[in-house]
Amino acid sequence: MQDILPQTVRARELLGDFWFNSEPVPITALRGQVVLLYFWDFGCAGCLRLIPYVAEWEKRYAPFGLVTVGIHTPRFSFGKRPGLVQEALARYGIRFSVVMDNEALIATQYECRVLPEIVLVDKDGFIRYRNAGDANMAAVEQALQALIYSAGVGAVLPMIMDPLRESDRSGAICFRATPELYAGYLRGSVGNVEGYAPESVLSYSDPGIYLDGRIYVDGDWRSERECLRLTGDSGREGHLLARYQGLDVQAVLEPEGEKKAEITVRQDNEFLSANRGEDVQLDKLGRSYVVVDEPRLYNLVRNREYGEHLIRLSGGGHRFALYGFAFATAVIPELVSNN
Repeated sequence: MQDILPQTVRARELLGDFWFNSEPVPITALRGQVVLLYFWDFGCAGCLRLIPYVAEWEKRYAPFGLVTVGIHTPRFSFGKRPGLVQEALARYGIRFSVVMDNEALIATQYECRVLPEIVLVDKDGFIRYRNAGDANMAAVEQALQALIYSAGVGAVLPMIMDPLRESDRSGAICFRATPELYAGYLRGSVGNVEGYAPESVLSYSDPGIYLDGRIYVDGDWRSERECLRLTGDSGREGHLLARYQGLDVQAVLEPEGEKKAEITVRQDNEFLSANRGEDVQLDKLGRSYVVVDEPRLYNLVRNREYGEHLIRLSGGGHRFALYGFAFATAVIPELVSNN
């Protein structure tokens, strides 16, 4: 395969903060075996999309000597808490070994700059394949099989698994979805004319005009490094708005302190119904809301078709923080091959 790298860079040891599902995995002691390293974060939408693939590969190829290790490299500070990582492992059914990389030391040693990223290590301990992002899963599995055969496995390996989504199919051409939006002032994109006031509270006004790729707020919000936090000091209801292009909407949200926050979710000024995400509920009056009980990624909207929409989150009397939005794309139907 052309994408297989030459044997020039050796894999480094995984010296992390905390291990789950196993004792520490020593890379240098795994000569003769292929190792799959999965760099991820439970607050990253793209990372979660790959977990079913990685979990299935671990199940398929462990009998042929594959060792799978997840390196949890958090983008947000709350991701450094072992208890939240443990809950994420249970929520997503992750049973392979996972090490916490809270200061991104492992990611730095492996020159991992994008999440998610998959790194394959051959039987001699060399890095032979890298895949950044949440695409090209068939190519990753083909490279994985090539390295397993090179390790001396003579058995016939399973067929390449079918894609889990239409957008994962080889050659699929997709719509352009709005890129991920961050809320904190370090990487954020607030569209209000008030802008950011780092580590301070500003009273924002809804401008009524929204550009794609921007976050708009209404109410009293504190600008922090990683998030926008609703303060509610003046008693005003707080709102978050974003115009986007895509199929699905997910958001990284955090409640205030130990309290739960019930946040109303609307799209195009209408409550959600059949298009609500798996974390959204409906009350007796048909109003859609999400209960935020811990900092994590919440699935808010699941549209039937790709389109342009305006999403609005309203806190009411509940305080919460937004770290970012993520939007999923969809295959262009006219360009889907029938072969």
